[in-house]
Amino acid sequence: MPALQFKQLSDKALFVQFSMTINEQTHQQIQQAIAILQEQPFPGLIEIVPSYTNFCVYYDPFTVQKYLQQTQTTTSAEKVQQYIKTLLEHQQKEVPQESRLIEIPVLYGGEYGPDLKEVANINGLTPAEVIAIHTSQEYLVHMLGFAPGFPFLGGMDQHIATPRRATPRLEIAAGSVGIAGEQTGIYPLSTPGGWQIIGRTTKRLFLPEQNPPTLLRAGDRIRFVEVKEDTSC
Repeated sequence: MPALQFKQLSDKALFVQFSMTINEQTHQQIQQAIAILQEQPFPGLIEIVPSYTNFCVYYDPFTVQKYLQQTQTTTSAEKVQQYIKTLLEHQQKEVPQESRLIEIPVLYGGEYGPDLKEVANINGLTPAEVIAIHTSQEYLVHMLGFAPGFPFLGGMDQHIATPRRATPRLEIAAGSVGIAGEQTGIYPLSTPGGWQIIGRTTKRLFLPEQNPPTLLRAGDRIRFVEVKEDTSC
């Protein structure tokens, strides 16, 4: 486990930094640490929210002060920090991490991907080449955020990296697949957004009737699969 950096965000939240570099190793370290904390939670733990290179721990400071016994600490944040540091430093076993491969069917271009040609032009490619590159990778789900079920993905080929739109759209349809810089992602809900939209999936990412209410989870891998619109009906 790397040397961790801690920062108190509020009386109820502690920031835990693993690295300044976004890569799969850092992701695995974060997911391993979260799995250990979930298996051995401290009194007052409410939620752990991961990001690319860190996670944030939310807790009840009154419960922490009352029940979490840590030597040489006074505040609830110090108690939580000491607990996390000691737990991760002395954890010997590997906690299994489930990872699923999920295929996402995508209708590329046309009304579903109005920015596909723009992405192609910026990168000196044809739309077909953009699609071929976009569907050739497996993407790691680093985290969910921005909107319920929105996956932040790692692994996109830099040959199709494209800046965000200069003027964001007021509404992007649910299921839209976009590119922003060196990232690609899927809009689970109809929201405003500035990503370059290259296609759309019929897969539902936000499932409020289920528990958990999202199709994807951090640690999953996805593969985009091109499909053609069914015009037989």
